[in-house]
Amino acid sequence: MQEPRILKFNGKEYPCCASLTMGIIGGKWKVVILYHLIDETLRYNELRKMIPAVTERTLSLQLKALEEDGLIQRKVYTSKPPLKVEYSLSDFGKTVVPLVQSIANWGDSVVGKNR
Repeated sequence: MQEPRILKFNGKEYPCCASLTMGIIGGKWKVVILYHLIDETLRYNELRKMIPAVTERTLSLQLKALEEDGLIQRKVYTSKPPLKVEYSLSDFGKTVVPLVQSIANWGDSVVGKNR
């Protein structure tokens, strides 16, 4: 019998590839955030308006986690007040777009079948 292979990413260990994927994009809000960043760079308040059900604390934590995992990049403009922060998909984050799009398409199909 073959011993299970442990996958490592960003200092964390995962028992399988599905676990690694869900560890990176799993949770209630990460895919939603990624979905909104597919076509545009957004400021924090723009994301808040697009996802009104998420709390400020949760949005901040999820953005930080996505940034730490390298899926999004955070750009801070400090040249003049007020401070301006923008979020966009990183090159690594763009690799997850087909997956996020598939999740969104599946959601649309579920809603379409239940009308």
